[in-house]
Amino acid sequence: MSPQRTPPAGGGDAAPACGTWEAVRRRALPELAAATGFTPHADGGLSFPFLGEPRRVDPAAGRLLRPRGAAWEPAADPLLELVLRQYLCRARRPLPEDGPPVGVRDLREGHFFRGPHALDFGPLLERYGADPEGFAATARRLAAEPVALADRAFRFRPLPRVPITLLLWTADEEFPARMTALFARTIEEVLPADAIWALVSRTVRALLDGRP
Repeated sequence: MSPQRTPPAGGGDAAPACGTWEAVRRRALPELAAATGFTPHADGGLSFPFLGEPRRVDPAAGRLLRPRGAAWEPAADPLLELVLRQYLCRARRPLPEDGPPVGVRDLREGHFFRGPHALDFGPLLERYGADPEGFAATARRLAAEPVALADRAFRFRPLPRVPITLLLWTADEEFPARMTALFARTIEEVLPADAIWALVSRTVRALLDGRP
């Protein structure tokens, strides 16, 4: 067991770790908006499009909200909340999306995506492996943009400036259907490996549900 560190005299409380609402609350909303592409909301917090549907995050209350008619209601979405707590803590600049995309093997923490944390596209392949047009139709409902890769590929935007591209190869006589994910190389500036896994998993769930 590592020995506990003694805080320096007069140093006050240590800064909260990224991944907590407390850490997010230490940042000003205008600063967060500039770094993330989110928009300050008149009722407090920040709004952003999640796969084409509005969401609102309220760091002061530590909660995520979704629209219900003309009002907002709490959204029970633990995967997306995990991602937001990391993103809002780590984002320091508007991320560029240009440059060649990378797969999980190209990430510094690529070793995380093995074994139990391998990205699971099995349910998507069962649903869309022989139905690329169905995949395309659902992707468009989630505001994804077509990309000229594989048999079908779409760029999803679960967060502004954090795109995820899913590539589908349909089955043929020689190979089964398969799918992979590509990211902007800058994704590791704002999300650790477990949050990248959570964001992909949440996008997969939206594709299976047919809605964000």
